[in-house]
Amino acid sequence: MADQLDVRIQIHLHETTAEIKGSLSRTGKRPFARLLDLGLVNSSLLAVHAIYLTESEIARCAEAGVAVAHCPRSNLKLASGVAPIAKYRDAGITLALGTDGAASNNVLDILAEMRLATLLAKVAAQDAAVISPAEALHMGTLGGARALGLEQTIGSIEIGKSADLACFDLEYANSQPIYDVTSQLVYTAHATQATDAWIAGRHLLEDGQLINFNIDGLLARSNEWRLRFIST
Repeated sequence: MADQLDVRIQIHLHETTAEIKGSLSRTGKRPFARLLDLGLVNSSLLAVHAIYLTESEIARCAEAGVAVAHCPRSNLKLASGVAPIAKYRDAGITLALGTDGAASNNVLDILAEMRLATLLAKVAAQDAAVISPAEALHMGTLGGARALGLEQTIGSIEIGKSADLACFDLEYANSQPIYDVTSQLVYTAHATQATDAWIAGRHLLEDGQLINFNIDGLLARSNEWRLRFIST
């Protein structure tokens, strides 16, 4: 069906060692090998996490055009591991950033994921120069668009693309002094420094305030779920 509709398939893959051990115990194969047998290792596949890929699996992903969605904060919270994204980049794999779900992240903040992605990559590779702020920003923007097959319409500021824009105020003490804007954005900025945002040209955040968004309703709904969790 994915082939017929020309859409992507997203699957959490090699997120934990337990996942791999379980697959080997049940089927005698690693999850990646099972996807190969099913014909799913191709340019339509978006592998989420992909922490534990072997060298041969990395090469096969690159050859097939598989994209990887890196979720660093989730991987830390669940003690899943650290994906060797510098190896994936060197192999030519398209890299995107994800947050995973709120249950394994708490803060769905793509800017924070950029910072963690570049810092963890340095630790994993034991090289302070790998995954620069510019590369992390790319993973959180155009890299994500490419992983979804949407790079022609979103992911970068270009004529003809959707007007998805975000403005950040770097005139905060924590972001000073500014020598490199991209570096300051990735290494120092917080989501609270976002002043304005447009989605498909619609101004939805203005001067730090959400427009036409029912905050009180959201908080009431959140409290309702809190009470339901407490009662169970």
